[in-house]
Formats: sequence, C-alpha cells, structure tokens
Amino acid sequence: MASRADQIASNLNLSKFSQATELKKRLWFTLGVLIVFRLLSFIPLPGVDPTALSVLATQTQGGVLDFFNTFSGGSLARMSLIALGVMPYITASIVVQLATALSPTLAAIKKEGESGRKRLNQYTRYGTVGLTAVQGYFIAVGLESFGASQGVAAVVDPGMLFRISAVVSLVGGTMFLMWLGEQITSRGVGNGVSLIIMAGIVAQLPTTLANLFEGGRTGTLSPALILGIIVVGFGLIAFICFMERAQRRVLIQYPKRQTQRGVMQADRSHLPLKINTAGVIPPIFASSLLLMPLTITQFAGQRTQGESQWGDFIISLNQYLAHGTPLYMLLYGAGIIFFCFFYTAVVFNPEETSENLKRHGGFIPGIRPGKNTADYLDYVLTRITVIGAAYLTLICLVPEYLIASAGIPFYLGGTSLLIVVNVTMDTVTQIQSHLLAHQYGDLIKKAKLKGGRVR
Repeated sequence: MASRADQIASNLNLSKFSQATELKKRLWFTLGVLIVFRLLSFIPLPGVDPTALSVLATQTQGGVLDFFNTFSGGSLARMSLIALGVMPYITASIVVQLATALSPTLAAIKKEGESGRKRLNQYTRYGTVGLTAVQGYFIAVGLESFGASQGVAAVVDPGMLFRISAVVSLVGGTMFLMWLGEQITSRGVGNGVSLIIMAGIVAQLPTTLANLFEGGRTGTLSPALILGIIVVGFGLIAFICFMERAQRRVLIQYPKRQTQRGVMQADRSHLPLKINTAGVIPPIFASSLLLMPLTITQFAGQRTQGESQWGDFIISLNQYLAHGTPLYMLLYGAGIIFFCFFYTAVVFNPEETSENLKRHGGFIPGIRPGKNTADYLDYVLTRITVIGAAYLTLICLVPEYLIASAGIPFYLGGTSLLIVVNVTMDTVTQIQSHLLAHQYGDLIKKAKLKGGRVR
C-alpha cells in the first residue's frame, strides 16, 4: 500500500508548481548556471588557433577522447577553458574517499561532522588543482605538436609562456565549474556536478543524431540499423527506469503499542534497499579514473611519437585502450564493479542502521537486534549489490561494445544514457519534494489562520 506522502506527491499538478515561487527561483538559477556552462565551452584557450582544432579532432577521432569529449559537451574538441570539465574534481573526490576508508586520521576527520566534511572538501579542492595542472600541462605540450605532420600549427606561439597560460586557464575553468556545481547543489535543484555532466552529454545529442542520420543518407548505415539503434535506446531507457526504482524491502516490526481505543497494535514498516544503491556514481568514477591517465598519454604520445621507444609504447597503449577495445572494456567493467561495492559501503552502514533500529525498538522478524541485524542487513545488501553491479556493467558496456564493433558513429552509449536518465529522475524527485514541502507549508499556514493566535 502506498504511503500518504506518495499519494500526495502523485496528486501534485502544474497549478501547485505555478504557486511555488521558491522552486521557480531555484529552477531559473539552475538553468542560468547551465547556460553559463555552455557559453564557457565555446571560449578557446589563449594562444590556440581555432582553425587547426579540426586536425586535432581528426587525429583523435574514434579513440577514448571521443568519450571524454561527450562528457565535456564538446569542450575538449574545441579546446575551451573548460576542456577538462569536472573530471579532475571527480577523480580527486575518489582519491579522498579511498584515503578516508584507508587512513584512520582522515576517518577521524570525517566523524567530526560538518567541520570534518568541510576539511575533506578542502582536500578535494587541493587535489583538483593538482590533477588539473598535471593534465593541463600535458595537453599544452601535446597541442604544440598536433597538426605538425599536416603542416598546421594548433598553437600560434609555442613555448613555456603558452604552457603556463594554458595550465592556468584550464585550472581556472575547472575550479569555476566546480564552484558552479556547488552553487547548483545549494541554491538550485539537483546535484550540481551531475547536472553539469548531464548537460554536456545532452548538448552532444543533436550532433550525435545528425551523424547517425547522415550515415543513413550517405548509405553507410542501413535504415534498419538506424531504427534498431533507436528502438534499443528507448528499451534501455525503460530498463534503466525500472532498475533504478527496484527495491528490496526489509520488513521492520515495532513492539505493540496501546492505541486511543485501548487496543494493543504492532506497527510494521519497511526498510527500502535499492537494487542500485550507488546510483550513477560507479560509471562516473570508473570513467574518470580511466580517462585521466589516458588523456595524459594521448597528448604525450602525440608529442613523442617517433622520437623514442617510449613514445611508440604510449601510442600502442592508447590503441589498446581505445574506446570499445577488450582491454578498455575489462578495466572499465572492473572499475564499475569495484566502485559499486565501495560506494554502497560508504553510503549505507549496516551497524549504524542496526543501532538506530534497536534504539527505537524496531527489529527484523526472526533476527536478533544488534550484531545479528547488522550481519543480516550486510548479507542482504551484498546480494542485491551483486545484481546492481551486474546491471550497471551490462548497461554501460554491452551497448558501447556493439556500437564500437559495428563501427557506428554513435557515441551516446549506455553510460551516457544511464547518467542522463538517472540524473533526470533524481532532479524530478527533488522537484516533487519541493512541491510537497510547499503544499505542507500552505496547510500549516491555513491551520494557523483558522486556529487564531496561540497564547
């Protein structure tokens, strides 16, 4: 039976939305920030020749950087100020979370509450600056040699001054994007970083569809194949929506309590455990960790190609790790599975949940409170996480492998669809929560008006 809150949420309509002034302000703020993000993606790095960037896109086409370019909304192909996007920030967050799980000192800082969270966020920002500076330097070095074999110079005036200006610009762009994401989270609707990633993916959707239909027009792709891709895409969206709402409800029972009529009645509730507790975090984390070294080796390999055995080795490594290759799929799938279990362990603590149930008198029928309850919750969570990890791996790898093996110019694969659908569902849920809070606020105001002044 649906709860009272679910019934009220299902009855929310557009008339309530028009009355929610605070929600409308948040939505307009979020939309304005995303527009700023899109405008920044068209501002090139200082010292880069925009006419030569087509050479860069041609040289890296079909490689792993196409995947990175999709996440950044085309900023990497244009070599804009935000070419690296928020991926360095995500990578730094991964490092800090892993360090928190391994280091007792950082674990103690995390338990300090709000002050500890602020300190860890500061460490994440420092790590973002360092990672962006390293990646930015290799990108600047690689840009100086791109197009040289075709007689085109991508950089107007190569040298140390260009490298320093490029690194400073990329660090500033990434940090500004990180700040914009934090502003969306606090003053807008939804998770800011996730919305920025989704906006970059959606911005590439028209180009992706245009390339797909252009292949049908020129005859390189058959109409049946194009129709099949569209049908599979809608099928994946429906499957993602189904799996993201799937839950394992653990029955929770409370002691019998006496009601107003003197009847002893036991309360029952459910502890909902999502099949995919980690959400969209594992694919983002895995792709971020995989793309960071590949970005460096891609540009460093172009710089040292033919100059030494090390340069040729880097080029060969990038070929083996190209998008859709078996080694790339293996590493990406392993990363998704690892972060699925890791992030689930971070966001859900069976011991803490067991203690909260014991404190409020709740228990699972047939399971003793305390350690036995924690072990049971951990057992159930581990089993459903296996299903969730298999689902994420299937969604992220199978469509992209089929696209890569068939040579289809369609870069919006399962990972991108997963991010777009998941972030959209989370944002809609937050909008419904704001509408529900606004409706309850109106009910409280009406009750105060009818009740008169309380003395």
